[in-house]
Amino acid sequence: NKDVSDAIQKVAAAYDCKIVEGVLSHQLKQFVIDGNKVILSVSNPDTRVDDAEFEENEVYAVDIVASTGEGKPKLLDEKQTTIYKRAVDKNYHLKMKASRFIFSEINQRFPILPFTARALEEKRARLGLVECVNHDLLQPYPVLYEKPGDYVAHIKFTVLLMPNGSDRITSHPLQELQPTKTIDDPEIKAWLALGTKTKKKGGGKKKKGKKGDKAEGGAEGEAMDASTNG
Repeated sequence: NKDVSDAIQKVAAAYDCKIVEGVLSHQLKQFVIDGNKVILSVSNPDTRVDDAEFEENEVYAVDIVASTGEGKPKLLDEKQTTIYKRAVDKNYHLKMKASRFIFSEINQRFPILPFTARALEEKRARLGLVECVNHDLLQPYPVLYEKPGDYVAHIKFTVLLMPNGSDRITSHPLQELQPTKTIDDPEIKAWLALGTKTKKKGGGKKKKGKKGDKAEGGAEGEAMDASTNG
């Protein structure tokens, strides 16, 4: 995992960018989005993670945020936060009736995974959420800001570590950008040439498709374009 952290920072530096601090890529398991194995985007004395080796058939949420600024975003207004997750290891006897009502709904509908406050039925949700957050029953996902004029790019996807290579199973359309920097480092160029989607190997005869069926394999060999990270 530390090899990946070093590579992420080296690529960002080559494009005169900073990797945003505090962003982690986690191993995923069923109903667990914050697994034990972690990839730290930025290594510093204040943040440490245990050494880990990747193994076949593991699943990871790769989360990379790069900035043209200092890479140290700040919270401007905590009221903008709308995403929360139940901290299952925390307990507290809530005092307010609105808080108990909302917390009961959260435990029933969103006991494990993150949720948006908009999904709560109770109109007094914001009032009840405050007490839950103040006593660590809920983990907020805050909206963070860089300095005005700086650009921030966020790439996130889920990847399976398969025996024949990595296989990206979730993604989103990437904005096509032309980098202003020329990369000469052969190691970095080799990294950027790697894909995150495994080309499927042929295994026997293919069945003839019915008329009107879409052609297969159009995006199977798609790689993340290095220009999108520039």
